[in-house]
Amino acid sequence: MKAMVLKKIAPIETAPLKLQEMEKPSPGEKEVLIKVEACGLCHTDLHTIEGDLSQGKLPIIPGHQVVGQVVELGSLCSNLKIGDRVGVAWLYSTCGQCSFCLSGRENLCLQARFTGYHVNGGYGEYIVAPEDFVYTLTKKEEAVNLAPLLCAGIIGYRALRLSQIKPGETLALFGFGASAHLTIQVALYWGCKVLVFSRSQAHRQMALRMGAFWAGTAADKPPMQAQAAIIFAPAGELVPRALEIIDKGGTVVLAGISMTSIPSLNYEKHLYHEKMLRSVANSTRQDGQEFLEIASRIPVKTTVQVFSLEKANEALLQLKKGMINGAAVLKIN
Repeated sequence: MKAMVLKKIAPIETAPLKLQEMEKPSPGEKEVLIKVEACGLCHTDLHTIEGDLSQGKLPIIPGHQVVGQVVELGSLCSNLKIGDRVGVAWLYSTCGQCSFCLSGRENLCLQARFTGYHVNGGYGEYIVAPEDFVYTLTKKEEAVNLAPLLCAGIIGYRALRLSQIKPGETLALFGFGASAHLTIQVALYWGCKVLVFSRSQAHRQMALRMGAFWAGTAADKPPMQAQAAIIFAPAGELVPRALEIIDKGGTVVLAGISMTSIPSLNYEKHLYHEKMLRSVANSTRQDGQEFLEIASRIPVKTTVQVFSLEKANEALLQLKKGMINGAAVLKIN
C-alpha cells in the first residue's frame, strides 16, 4: 500500500513526510482492516511531525480523522461487517482497567494509545483498528466531509461540554479553524450567541457567514461578555485575554494538545470571581458517539479543502500558515 511516512522529526517546511510503498497490515483477532477513503489533517499531526509533543513511534504514518470501509475482520470481531463505513479517531485503545477507565475518564487512561502517534494512522491506503474503538458512520455523506468530524468535531464537542455553556448564553471562540467551524454549529443549535476572535480576516468573515453574532481580533473589544470561552489556537497569550472577556463564574477551556507558554496571570483581573481555567485532554468514545449523533441531527456541515495523499506536506504547511478555511482533508481512495 501507499502511505506518507514520517521517519524523522522536522519542520513541515522541509517536507518530512515521504511517499512510501508498504506492506498492507493484517488485523488481529479483535481488529478490523479498513480501506481508507479520506483522512482529515489536524494541528496535532503538525505537533507530531515537528516534535512539539513528547516522542511517539517512529517511523509513523500520521493521521487520526479516518473514514473508510471495513474490508477484513479479525476472528473475534462481532459488531461490524465487511462493507461497513467506519471512522477511526485519535483514541485508538485503552487498558479498560485503570482508575480513569473505570470512572468514565478513559481519555486519561494511563496506557492509552493514539492513532497516528503510537500506531500507524490514516495517511495511507489501509489502517488496522480495534473494533471496539471504531465508529459506524452514515453512507450518505462524502468521506471527505465526514473525516473532520472524527477529531475536529469530537474535541470541539468535548470542549463545549466542559465549558458548561447553557442554551441562550454567550460563547467566545478563539481561533476559527477546523474545530471551531464545527463547534459553532452545535453552539448555534443550542441557541447560544457566539463571539469569534481570529487574526484572519477570511476566518472572521467565514464565522459571520456561519452565524456568529460578532467577529474581531483578540485586541478588539467584544459587544458583551461571554459566559464561556474555548481557545482553539495554540497560543498561550490568548489565555489572559479570554479570562478578561468572560463573566463572573465563567469557564475558559483550552482545546489544543499543545500550547505556547501562558503569561503570568493577575489573580484579581483574570481569576477572581470564581472563573475557571481548564484543559481538554483527548476525548472518550462517549464524546464521539454523542457528537456524531447530534451532528447528524443538526446536521453539521463541513467546509473542506481537499488534497491528494501525495500533497500531505503541502496541505499541512497551508494549515500551519492559517491558509485553510474550514478543514483540510486528504482524499485517498
